Amino acid sequence: MATLIPTRNGCLPRMTGGEKRFSERLEDKLEADYLLWYDVPVGPKQLRPDFLVFHPRRGLLVLEVKDWKPATIQHADSTQFTLITPRGLVKESSPLLQARGYATEVYLLLQRDPALRQPVSARHAGKLVMPWAYGVVLAGISRRQFAEGQLDAVIPEHLVICQDEMLDSVDAEAFQQRLWAMFPQVFPTALTLPQIDRVRWHLFPEIRLAAGEGQFGLFDSAEAGTPKALEIPDLLKVMDAQQEQLARSLGGEHRLIHGVAGSGKTMILGFRAMQLARELGKPILVLCYNKTLAARLDQLIGERGLGEKVQVYNFHKWCRKMLTAYHLELPAQGSDDFFGQMVQRVIDGVERGQIPRFQYGAVLIDEGHDFEPDWYKLIVQMVDPATNSLLVLYDDAQNINGKAGRRKFTWKSLGVQAQGRTTILKLNYRNTLEILAVARGFASELLQAQDGEEDGVPLIAPESAGRRGALPELIRVHRASGEIAAMVEQIRDELAHGRRLDDIAVIYRYHWQGDKLHAALEQAGLGCRLADDKGGKGTLFLVRDCIKLVSMHSSKGLEFPLVIIPFLGLMPKAGEDETHEARLLYVAMTRATERLLLIHHGDSVFSKRIRDSINEVQGQLEQAR
Repeated sequence: MATLIPTRNGCLPRMTGGEKRFSERLEDKLEADYLLWYDVPVGPKQLRPDFLVFHPRRGLLVLEVKDWKPATIQHADSTQFTLITPRGLVKESSPLLQARGYATEVYLLLQRDPALRQPVSARHAGKLVMPWAYGVVLAGISRRQFAEGQLDAVIPEHLVICQDEMLDSVDAEAFQQRLWAMFPQVFPTALTLPQIDRVRWHLFPEIRLAAGEGQFGLFDSAEAGTPKALEIPDLLKVMDAQQEQLARSLGGEHRLIHGVAGSGKTMILGFRAMQLARELGKPILVLCYNKTLAARLDQLIGERGLGEKVQVYNFHKWCRKMLTAYHLELPAQGSDDFFGQMVQRVIDGVERGQIPRFQYGAVLIDEGHDFEPDWYKLIVQMVDPATNSLLVLYDDAQNINGKAGRRKFTWKSLGVQAQGRTTILKLNYRNTLEILAVARGFASELLQAQDGEEDGVPLIAPESAGRRGALPELIRVHRASGEIAAMVEQIRDELAHGRRLDDIAVIYRYHWQGDKLHAALEQAGLGCRLADDKGGKGTLFLVRDCIKLVSMHSSKGLEFPLVIIPFLGLMPKAGEDETHEARLLYVAMTRATERLLLIHHGDSVFSKRIRDSINEVQGQLEQAR
């Protein structure tokens, strides 16, 4: 079954009857390696062909669909059709000309890229590496009616699919032959995965990922520009087809995405925020628990020119803003449960009408597993009923802040109406197979996948997307002071091999460790920035060319090419909840996109489990060779 982007259910409200039937035929009659796009803006000019059909061995086909009946067409020539409508006679451009215009623009766009052109040694040097074509679908006119109406005089018969050629009963092979008969030239082609990504990078600027920002994403800030050949980067990164399909299919109403660490949840949130910013008049609110993540999201949203339309806060800062904006008293500074009191005062203010409901056109929640159930009851009331747009991103395996136990509530009880609109993402794109395998092995008991009701909170075990890299390393030193020395040595070695300081994060468990690491790195002459509560969390990514020092709690939602975790032997402390500490360490380990390094001097339950996991993964990899 072919992949339609957006999903067919997401497209149905805006499809004509003919488009609905034809989309169903495309999905059913084409194999899984076909990609299809319906009414998606293409290229810098944001053209909107009805359907794009793409296959790595066949090429690219643009199709324009019309629901016209024979009696609808009063006159037709090669450039214009005159149609009888309830509004009187209407003139429209020939659908073939429309399709040709779209296809020509696509050809010119792709042909600018040297990596998508025939090599100099080829017979057709400089031409596109794949076939391309265009055609028309007449969903309300049979082949006989097409001939009787002499429409073949204005549209060549091989460039048309008629009503009786797109029935459910039509043979799949015959249907495909109709499609590929539209190609003026057919030649052998087999696009590589990087070439497929390049095609999608050019066609859909909004799915581009900014270089170096990986699955954390949020998309190339130059998305609106027209790339010239020399400006095309050597390495292109785009959302994968499943992520793009999900991101484009998110309509209104309440929606849940349960996704494992590194599955691109934040990237999908970024796509949705940009989409809503273009569509809605009211402001859009993005909430998360983590101050550091909120600051990073706010920075990236602002860099893309959306700061006025999209407001980003960590939840407690938003609560403070509500109390201040509507002149409600804050709890006494330093009082017991200051943050809990602040949230309750916002809830009470909404109930009393002092804080207005329905302030936002949409609310998007990242890292929603850290939110308390009652917070959702408050947030739901902030969404404008006219749009009813709420998106919650969730991974209970990373629940390191929330106090509510997993599966102890239902979404419906909190006012989140997402039955039938819940998606599960299992593929981890952030980590290499080796990093994810070791992290999973360490947290195997924590990540036991459980099936549950759709309205509950499932615990999902991640699956690797297959990217390979170095095996995580566990370094043991003889004394406590040797841990920092080993860390500095590793960092200097990485810098000598071309690693940038910005690509390195040191993740620690306790605040005193952060202060100690900060002093040690500065003494070693290595630029660093500490994400602490003295303003460091909000400005962590504003300072360039420095190592990021981040607590395990603050690391959630972030990612870095190299992650170093020192002081491993101090986890878990006696009397601490081992499961909670394991979740923290799992979150920290899965921040690494390329290399993971753990350091300890004394042994602990965790260092032993990680050593066992590394040995097991290493054995499995050696057996597979």
